[in-house]
Amino acid sequence: MPCKAGSPQTNLNYKDKKSITLIQSLFHKTEIIIYFVLFLFIYQQASAAGKFYTQQEFDSLLALGKPIVVHIHADWCGTCKAQDVQINAAMNSAEFKDVTFLEVDYDTQRKILKFFNIKIQSTLIIFKNGKEVDRIAMERDAVELLTFLKKSL
Repeated sequence: MPCKAGSPQTNLNYKDKKSITLIQSLFHKTEIIIYFVLFLFIYQQASAAGKFYTQQEFDSLLALGKPIVVHIHADWCGTCKAQDVQINAAMNSAEFKDVTFLEVDYDTQRKILKFFNIKIQSTLIIFKNGKEVDRIAMERDAVELLTFLKKSL
């Protein structure tokens, strides 16, 4: 198809047109990569359910008798991600405003797993008045999770 007179590509030869096509293709690929990286960043932020666990914060909250929910989480765990949805909903509700949610990384915080005697990721533990109240593992059902989380109130 011939170019219209006065268009920027009117006087371009085959090599120039190929270069422009290559540059446009690179811009498109770069744009896709940028969107993908943004998606991963947003997904990671949205999936986090609780503050990063530190022993110091846990011990301080426990000593004060504050309600605590500890979530043993692995980024690759589908059940953990399903739990994150319910935990995030609870964290953002007024009902759970006095509960502290702490997240333990199953793959990197091995000492903490031993401390809590954890055998499997996707375990939730509730502490209240300085004592462990209950724990649950591998639960995905929204109603069951909410019922469990309410034990922290």
